Amino acid sequence: METSTEGAAEAAGGGVADVDPPVVGEQAARAQDVPVTAGAPVAIAPASLSPSRASDFMQCPLLYRFRVIDRLPEKPSEAATRGTLVHAVLERLFDAPAGERTPPRAKSLIPGQWDRLRESRPEVVELFADDPEGERLARWLGEAEQLVERWFSLEDPTRLEPAERELFVEAELESGLRLRGIIDRVDVAPTGEVRIVDYKTGKAPRPEYAEGALFQMKFYALVVWRLKQVVPRRLQLVYLGSGDVLTYDPVVADLERVERKLLALWEAIRLATETGDWRPRPTKLCGWCDHQAHCPEFGGTPPPYPLPVTVAGADAAGGPGPSQPLR
Repeated sequence: METSTEGAAEAAGGGVADVDPPVVGEQAARAQDVPVTAGAPVAIAPASLSPSRASDFMQCPLLYRFRVIDRLPEKPSEAATRGTLVHAVLERLFDAPAGERTPPRAKSLIPGQWDRLRESRPEVVELFADDPEGERLARWLGEAEQLVERWFSLEDPTRLEPAERELFVEAELESGLRLRGIIDRVDVAPTGEVRIVDYKTGKAPRPEYAEGALFQMKFYALVVWRLKQVVPRRLQLVYLGSGDVLTYDPVVADLERVERKLLALWEAIRLATETGDWRPRPTKLCGWCDHQAHCPEFGGTPPPYPLPVTVAGADAAGGPGPSQPLR
């Protein structure tokens, strides 16, 4: 699951949106590297990495800072909220006996799940504040119904008994790096083989971008491997927007490469955290960013850096050394 606008990357030139629909609660906060606090957000140094935040840093280090360290608010979007709603429906459908997992049953869950979403995240009500007659909301809910119905052409839930749904996973590597995230669905065959499944409400990427789309899944596979010493047999991305299914069968060498990549990424994040040097990386995706007012690329100014900053070496005139904070 992911936090940027669903389909934004495709619209911006064919890239892959690493989307975590906004999720709620303490478990979700853990998965998103966000501390749970009773009051205002508190700036803390990054302590773990999720697929979404890894993708944020690779896309734009300054975006990572805004989301993880500054924790700047972001407006809900119709696309991402629809993704959250559809994920909730597909999760809840498996509460029913196999024979009752039908398209009408799934679509009947949408109103109740929408009510629950509005209760847990009141800000999503703003999406339709200018829709007094409810026409846009009705159209939006109809689009969610279409996505849910399309899923039945891609998988048969009457033949599936997931071992886990919305599974929070966390593993600490030998380096001390903690990896965490929420897996949409885990299937386990009678033979013990594991399949990791993720739902995407956008369209499948073009073939040249398939590797980027699989990054999130390989991340999850790495966590499962480190936790259970089992390499998942299959990684499966189900694209409800286009009706495609992308699969990949990983091997140990794949997961070792992902681990090396994440370790290098984490070292870059650590260095940026200590120096306060979070540089923007302009791309076509900037058009979907909520933080243009704070971004130098758009004439904005980032908020004051809320963490201590260190310098690489001592100043000849007696300036601060490597571990002395600069305020």
